[in-house]
Amino acid sequence: MLNVFTLANGRLFQEEIESLEELSRFQPIWVDLESPTPDEKRWVKQYFGLSIPEDAMDEDIEESARFYTEDNGDLHIRSDFLIADNDDPRTVRVAFILNLVNAELRSKGVLFSIHDEDVPVFRLLRMRARRAPGLIEDAKEVLLKLFDADAEYSADTLEGIYDELEQVSKKVLSGDVTDVLAGEVLGAIARHEDMNGRIRRNAMDTRRAVSFMMRSKMLTVEQFEEARQILRDIDSLDSHTAFLFDKINFLMDATVGFININQNKIIKIFSVASVALLPPTLIASLYGMNFQFMPELGWKFGYPFALVLMAASAIVPMWYFRRRGWLK
Repeated sequence: MLNVFTLANGRLFQEEIESLEELSRFQPIWVDLESPTPDEKRWVKQYFGLSIPEDAMDEDIEESARFYTEDNGDLHIRSDFLIADNDDPRTVRVAFILNLVNAELRSKGVLFSIHDEDVPVFRLLRMRARRAPGLIEDAKEVLLKLFDADAEYSADTLEGIYDELEQVSKKVLSGDVTDVLAGEVLGAIARHEDMNGRIRRNAMDTRRAVSFMMRSKMLTVEQFEEARQILRDIDSLDSHTAFLFDKINFLMDATVGFININQNKIIKIFSVASVALLPPTLIASLYGMNFQFMPELGWKFGYPFALVLMAASAIVPMWYFRRRGWLK
């Protein structure tokens, strides 16, 4: 899918392109290619003179090669964007190529973005740009706003984790934690921990990309200050993710503690039963081995007496355990 974005009256407008002739009618500041076909890559090369690298979206590219500037001045950035899907949270690699000056098109710059699937941050920026005139002025501003929206998207996801962990805390701290509930809680905690880790990694990646733009000395004074504000927002996310890690560890320890308590209750039942049944077992063993002088042979109440003695030897330990509160 090939989409171009143009500026008109300070607003960002989107057009879906289906042919080279249709592409030639626009002078965009942002060209977005989602799972581009060979024909769409060819249109971009013919109209903009840009060859999209074959390894643009490779996941195994070296970290040191994700940010660089070509000899012609084109800026290449490969950054990961978060998709906070509850069923399948993941990050999507997006390749950016910032062409600052295009003499043939008489353009001040065009941003090219290449990715395999739709990114929520892109939708967020498109919605904002349509509603807020003057939000975006050039291609560099588009890239900065994308990173700004990425930081805000991560912050919104963290707020969702806060709310969900609050519900988990109420379940855990209620004190009535069964094994089934503990399993559900541990599953939820594991999902939140994974999402929190992805947010932290995504924030680190965005910080590196924004820092690279600042070091490239291509930003205006206003854009440079905006980039610094984005870095401050990302730094504030670190403390929140660290707090969530601590909260998740606390809930994990508390849940495991309740599981141990439930297991100890079961073990206590077996321990009490084994101690209470030890005297009857001893009496039965002695009675069964005394074949020369069996009580029922010389005393008609010998056998009932043995049964009563066995019952009493079991009841007395249970009464003692109950009095001490060990059966609660």
